Amino acid sequence: MSKLRYISLVLTLSVGSSSCWFRKPPVKVFVPPPPRISKPIPREAAEIAPLDTEVEFPVAEIPEYPSSAPPQIPPPPPPKLVVIPAQPKPAIAPAVVTPEPPPPAPPKLAQIFTADQTREYLRSLDESLDRVKRILMAVGAKTLNNEQAEIQARILTFQKQAEQTREQDLVTAVNLARRADLLAQDLLKRLP
Repeated sequence: MSKLRYISLVLTLSVGSSSCWFRKPPVKVFVPPPPRISKPIPREAAEIAPLDTEVEFPVAEIPEYPSSAPPQIPPPPPPKLVVIPAQPKPAIAPAVVTPEPPPPAPPKLAQIFTADQTREYLRSLDESLDRVKRILMAVGAKTLNNEQAEIQARILTFQKQAEQTREQDLVTAVNLARRADLLAQDLLKRLP
C-alpha cells in the first residue's frame, strides 16, 4: 500500500508541476524607432534676405546734477622729503668659496675575465681588425658601385667603433670587429 501512495504522490506532483503553471512572460525585445527623416528646406527659404530698413535706437539722456554740488576738496600737500646722508658701507672681505671636489665616478659594471680569456679576446680582435685592414687596402684600388661603397662605409664604421671600445668593453669590441670582418669578406667576394 505504501508503494501505491508513493506512486500516486509522484504522479500528482508531476501533473501539478507542469511547465504551464510556471511560465515566464515572453522577453520583450527593444526595437528602436525608425529614424526621422526631415524634409529638405527649399533653397529660397534657406537664404536670409537683408534688412532694408534702418533701426534707430533711443539715446539715453544724462541727468544733470543739481547746482548744489559740494565744493571740490583740495588735494593734500605733498609729504616733506627728509634726506638721510648715506653712511659708508663697511668693507667686507669677500668670502673665500672652496669648490667642492667632484663626486667620485660611479663604478663601472664590467665583466671580469681571466688572463686566458682576455688574451683570447685580444687575439680574436686583432686578427679580425688585421683582415679588415688588408681587405680594405685591396678594395681601395678598385672602383665600387653605390651598394659596394655603402658596405665599405659600414665596414669602416664597425672598424672605428671596435677600436674605440677596445679599452671599455672588450666583448663588444670583438663583436664589432667580427661584423666588420664578415662584411669585408662579403665585399671581397662581390668584387670582380
